[in-house]
Amino acid sequence: MPSDTLWEIAKAEVEKRGSNGSESDGVEIGEKSVFFIGSKNGGKTTIILRCLDRDEPPKPTLALEYTYGRKAKGHNIPKDIAHFWELGGGTSLLDLISIPITSDTLRTFSIVLVLDLSKPNDLWPTMENLLQATKSHVNKVIMKLGKKNSKASSEMRQKIWSNMQKDHPDREIIDPFPIPLVIIGSKYDIFQDFDSEKRKVICKTLRFVAHYYGASLMFTSKSEALLLKIRGVINQLAFGIDKSKSICVDQNKPLFITAGLDSLSQIGSPPVPDNDIGKLHARSPMELWKKVYERLFPPKNTNTLKDIKDPARDPQYAESEVDEMRIQKDQ
Repeated sequence: MPSDTLWEIAKAEVEKRGSNGSESDGVEIGEKSVFFIGSKNGGKTTIILRCLDRDEPPKPTLALEYTYGRKAKGHNIPKDIAHFWELGGGTSLLDLISIPITSDTLRTFSIVLVLDLSKPNDLWPTMENLLQATKSHVNKVIMKLGKKNSKASSEMRQKIWSNMQKDHPDREIIDPFPIPLVIIGSKYDIFQDFDSEKRKVICKTLRFVAHYYGASLMFTSKSEALLLKIRGVINQLAFGIDKSKSICVDQNKPLFITAGLDSLSQIGSPPVPDNDIGKLHARSPMELWKKVYERLFPPKNTNTLKDIKDPARDPQYAESEVDEMRIQKDQ
């Protein structure tokens, strides 16, 4: 019996990969997406460039930017592709969150929230607004996906508990984020010079939020050693490389806590005197931590939109013909 031709072998391989991709939960298809959101000028672009080994100065992110990276799996095997999305403007462009996160991409999507540790008064509102907007949109997409593919939707909801051991004492208390989440505290080099009590409050608060959402938490700076650690975590999200099991919860060192390895007993209660706890009326543990945090770091009442420059008026994007037509239209 004659052997198959090279073309027939290739065709069979493609059909095999296609059938595997449609039946799986989307993890092995060779493409993943990582969405960076967070503080304005918090260092998101720097982290992405470092992960992609690109030695170039970071430029301000205007709105929503996209880039990609590839990683070889082996000889004569197609490279894995990672799609990197970055939301600029802090919390001013929340509507753009819906663009990269769709029912087609959701099963291979991860979120990286970068928070500027050097601006603790902006930290909670930035974190709260971005996570709420992202979670709300993801839940809508999961519901939409469920109408088309109930099995895929069900698998996604089960998968969010994969980082938490079945016998973990906090399983009944936490509310995991619907897709993988990593929280990165940037500018640790500035943060480490803060008063020890302030550092304690920020560290404990971020540990609680990360644990509550089933997320990993880590601090970074311009230090090459810390950037390498962050790169390893991002590579795990982007290319499925083995997840780190290391942990550091010492507030005098950069935190590094992989999802599922922390606990409420280790984090402790909110840092507030016992006689003041009763004065704080909160409907949930998250709200209680928020009230405690904002007592020490009250949010600034600033309009985030004021800081956003209009790209249309930026000289570097000038187009004389287009600008003249725009002026006529405005008049």
